[in-house]
Amino acid sequence: MSIFAAMAAGGHRQLVFCHDPAAGLRALVAIHDITLGPGLGGCRMWPYATEAEAVADALRLSQGMTAKSALAGVNYGGAKVVIWGDPNRDKSEVLFRALGRFVHSLGGMVVTGTDAGTNPEDFVAARQETPYLVGLPPAYGGSGDSSETTAYGVFVGIQACLEEVYGDGDLKGRRVAVQGCGKVGSKLVRRLVEAGAEVAVADVDAARSRAVARRYGARVVDPEAIYDEPCDVFAPCALGGVINDATVPRLRCRVVAGAANNQLAEPRHAAALQDRGILYAPDYVINAGGLIQVADELDGFDRDRVMRRTAAIGPMLRAIFRVARERSITTLEAAEWMVRRRLAGVAALRTVYRPQGGGPANPRAGGA
Repeated sequence: MSIFAAMAAGGHRQLVFCHDPAAGLRALVAIHDITLGPGLGGCRMWPYATEAEAVADALRLSQGMTAKSALAGVNYGGAKVVIWGDPNRDKSEVLFRALGRFVHSLGGMVVTGTDAGTNPEDFVAARQETPYLVGLPPAYGGSGDSSETTAYGVFVGIQACLEEVYGDGDLKGRRVAVQGCGKVGSKLVRRLVEAGAEVAVADVDAARSRAVARRYGARVVDPEAIYDEPCDVFAPCALGGVINDATVPRLRCRVVAGAANNQLAEPRHAAALQDRGILYAPDYVINAGGLIQVADELDGFDRDRVMRRTAAIGPMLRAIFRVARERSITTLEAAEWMVRRRLAGVAALRTVYRPQGGGPANPRAGGA
């Protein structure tokens, strides 16, 4: 498929190629939709095998950010920045400064920050070239690590799922299998155990899973056996694509709800879960806490406000489950329908004349 055909299929607005040989920079900026506001999306650095892989990833991830922003209630669109390079070998001050110049050249249409392969410190250099950044270290005016916020959003989302399935969101005595004990997964384990859940953990890094289990009182399971673990909730918090043809028949849970991105190998696996009586919490809804945190930086960061907005993930999931029941569709289809509804509502607004001095010059200003 050609690039233009791929953009048309996904409804993308713009794809910018950024090339600075002197800085060693090869990057892409994908802008999917800016109906709600400037495109907001992290910057991923990855050693793609081919240019086509980099393009496909940028387009896919930016489309996901549109949906995540729409249902998180933030007033930003969907975008993604992708650096084609090895994060363990190719990083430099000049590379990120060059990236900052390209981002700045878009005039605020895109705001970016950390993602896989990048960290807050990388963008201290980019900060010299553009203000259109989020997720910087607190010493540089950012909100810092967002993993705690993401874990909290997943936690309240799991409670909403349990309420839907069992009529009660109480975690006491519930069994949860957490796949992945990284920054978000480990914090989710802590919250679950504190709430009285019986937690099993698995990670490809055996030492990490053992450390998390010892620290919080969880039980270690082999990474391959986690799919067969009898539980109320299976929480993918590591790689994407783990819900697939091979794993769906093995799951022994009532709920799939976790922090990982792109949990479904294909959209049809939402129906496969539903056919087995398993409730799926769309990943871009339940894991939106990190997005909510960095978006709040652009409103003047307030931790209490971030946690209130993140708590709204629970009611949003309940609304999705209700739409799915009423329309006899999957929860993924219900979430997509709600995304389209919000975008269409804002897109239908007509520009009206505003007298000079009658309001803020920036139409996005004045509201939190």
